[in-house]
Amino acid sequence: MAPGTRPGPPPGAAVGRRTLRSETLLVLALSLGASAVSSLISFTGALTRPGGLKDQAAHLNASHAPGRPWLDLSWQVFGIATALVPVFLVAHLLLREGAPGLRAVGLDRDRPGFDLTRGTGLAAAVGGTGLLFYLGVRAAGFNLTVVPESLPEVWWKIPVLVASAVQNAVLEEVVVVGYLLRRLGQLGWTPAAALVASAVLRGSYHLYQGVGGFLGNMAMGVLFVLLYRRWGRVGPLVAAHALIDVVAFVGYALLAGKVGWLPTA
Repeated sequence: MAPGTRPGPPPGAAVGRRTLRSETLLVLALSLGASAVSSLISFTGALTRPGGLKDQAAHLNASHAPGRPWLDLSWQVFGIATALVPVFLVAHLLLREGAPGLRAVGLDRDRPGFDLTRGTGLAAAVGGTGLLFYLGVRAAGFNLTVVPESLPEVWWKIPVLVASAVQNAVLEEVVVVGYLLRRLGQLGWTPAAALVASAVLRGSYHLYQGVGGFLGNMAMGVLFVLLYRRWGRVGPLVAAHALIDVVAFVGYALLAGKVGWLPTA
């Protein structure tokens, strides 16, 4: 060791609370915390725009290069891949503190049957309830019309929608449930306060959809935190979230304009 240098902490050494706080804020600022701020700005714009909320649209999975399918595909893959970088950052931070990476929050291949069966049942319950809630709050004028996809009719459309759904699920459940609850617990937050923080954050980055998007996702956040504490794994939550989004994205692609009950923009 060079003269005058100070040895760093050994691998697995305890990380100070100040460092944990800073890391948590940075992870959120690079991912869903930033999305929450963006969502608030978007919702403010929708509220101050002439016309009601249901006459405006919130677009997900839109084309980035209309009329240029290969360039569009490149942008879609780039967006999905870069959105997962915070998940790899979380895995790195967990490994650095001596935890077994994402296995510490229950994202692994140890119990695939458990994750898939619990996730499928949860998706059926939450997805159906969520759709009815969305239709109700939109009809009441409290929500924008959500357009889950507006991609061109190209061969990669469905695979990209499925990949986008999986990316959403992994990012949100790892960061907002597994990582955030672990860090808030290490920082001394009570279980109730951590639950509220996780649920409010989940609702906040869906605020661009309207009041319904905020309240519906906050309720989903409460349920997911409670189930995570019961099961000790984000695996079932990732499976449920991915299935909900796959059905929403692909279902809209197949049904939009063909059934009267599904709002379109």
